[in-house]
Amino acid sequence: MTQPTSASQMNASDLFIKALENEGVERIYGVPGEENIDFLEAMRKSSIELILTRHEQGAAFMAATYGRLTGKPGVCMATLGPGATNLVTGGAYAQLGGFPLVMITGQKPIKHSKQGQFQIIDIVSMMKPITKYAKQIVNVDMIPSMVREAFRLAVEERPGAVFLELPEDVAAEAVNDKTTPIFTASKRRYAHADRDILEIATQMIKKAKHPLLMVGAGANRARIWQALSDFVTRTGIPYVNTQMGKGVIYGHADTFLGTAALSDGDYVHCAIDHADLIINVGHDVVEKPPFFMVHGGAQVIHVNFKSAQVDNVYFPQLEVVGDIATSIQRIANRVEKTESHDFSYFIKVREHVQAHIQEGKDDTSFPMKPQRFVADVRKAMPDDGIIALDNGVYKVWFARNYHTCRPNTVLLDNALATMGAGLPSAMEAARLNPDRKVMAICGDGGFMMNSQEMETAVRLKLNLVVLILNDNSFGMIRWKQYAAGYEDFGLEFNNPDFVMYANSYGATGHRVESVDSFIPLIDRCYEEGGVHLIELPVDYSENNKVLIDELKEKVCII
Repeated sequence: MTQPTSASQMNASDLFIKALENEGVERIYGVPGEENIDFLEAMRKSSIELILTRHEQGAAFMAATYGRLTGKPGVCMATLGPGATNLVTGGAYAQLGGFPLVMITGQKPIKHSKQGQFQIIDIVSMMKPITKYAKQIVNVDMIPSMVREAFRLAVEERPGAVFLELPEDVAAEAVNDKTTPIFTASKRRYAHADRDILEIATQMIKKAKHPLLMVGAGANRARIWQALSDFVTRTGIPYVNTQMGKGVIYGHADTFLGTAALSDGDYVHCAIDHADLIINVGHDVVEKPPFFMVHGGAQVIHVNFKSAQVDNVYFPQLEVVGDIATSIQRIANRVEKTESHDFSYFIKVREHVQAHIQEGKDDTSFPMKPQRFVADVRKAMPDDGIIALDNGVYKVWFARNYHTCRPNTVLLDNALATMGAGLPSAMEAARLNPDRKVMAICGDGGFMMNSQEMETAVRLKLNLVVLILNDNSFGMIRWKQYAAGYEDFGLEFNNPDFVMYANSYGATGHRVESVDSFIPLIDRCYEEGGVHLIELPVDYSENNKVLIDELKEKVCII
């Protein structure tokens, strides 16, 4: 290991930490290693808090969720080799999801090393395909500019992940007293769409007979939800959202038709197919498209920070490029309510979707069916309560059936769609919002991928309920297996005793024994505070019946 500099002299690690403080970083999530010792010591002497996690994935998911909820980059760290490879999933999660994230790892000395290739892989090359920026620091004097550039790119539309590698010998190098962090510029403002384009958009909307608003992942930013809420109130235009656009606008409004939780063939797609104009706000190609454009079909207005990524199923007739909130506000000012619009069919679709969602919500069978447990979670959670979903078939049920009242109260991932993110994401939501009720909702498979973070949640003294939907299998894949016409094979497993497992970490474990006990148990967990795990046996037979067989018979004759 490189010998440390004298106590009075700043080294590269100290400078790096000062540059992070200059960016407003208050905490770093991670699992340090031998190659981060200097960096760790610099952090100890700084104002930055270390949140030690039990796995690098947990650190990256928590940091990405910080970025998702605050709009500021979350920062995570790991050592070289296996520590760095364990960050990859979290980096891809942030990059595809559009969450600002800064990843930092160590590396063996690059100038003089006596350990050959022990633990050494080319981390920078590994990170490049899943980040906006990936660099190794080789020159101490470049640290301020590289940190500033990394943070700028992490938040710039489209937000995402960036990566910096600090080799062990560089970390310990002395720093010139004149080398200081770079001044952080004021927040960048996005350009506004041209007036001529806004006028064309206005005329297209006014001439349309059945315009429909589609809200996608890119609209889930600060300010935009207010502009969109005002738009639908003033114009009366009905709207649907994608999974990652869920919650941007109030989910109980009379003009809300539902969530496009499936790629195609669901009831809300009847409305999408009926529209002659789709105002597509915040379209993000990482999500499965809820509609496919065909020549001679509905016209599409693309409203986004950036121009459309055109392919054979998405070629909008008009692109309104600029700050989304400003564009929507200016279009609303021009359109208001238009007498020629006919929303009667959309209202019928809404009534049908609402009636469909009500089916099964009072089902008394046990183990519980999806319609019932989604309805009960909705009853138990206040309007500002936050649910963080892991990845599984239950995500489709919550996307379809769970109404939202405020932005960012349903955290789901329909971009990378990784398992294992639900618990760490909920932990960070709970840490940021200690006065709100937060629930992690995980399948038994996804929970076990990062279940060790239960110890982190207890250590951080979080108030959190972790709901485990237990079907002793990888239920999403079994559902897909059925849809493909294959035999049920290879996807069942056994689980630990989840109650004892939770208790072993210092949390409190519970097992639901009846339908009627579920909501009272949730209420009691929140009243007691601390970390609680609830194991809920579930019956997924409705997956095939409702989401496959019934939809195959669906005809849009509403």
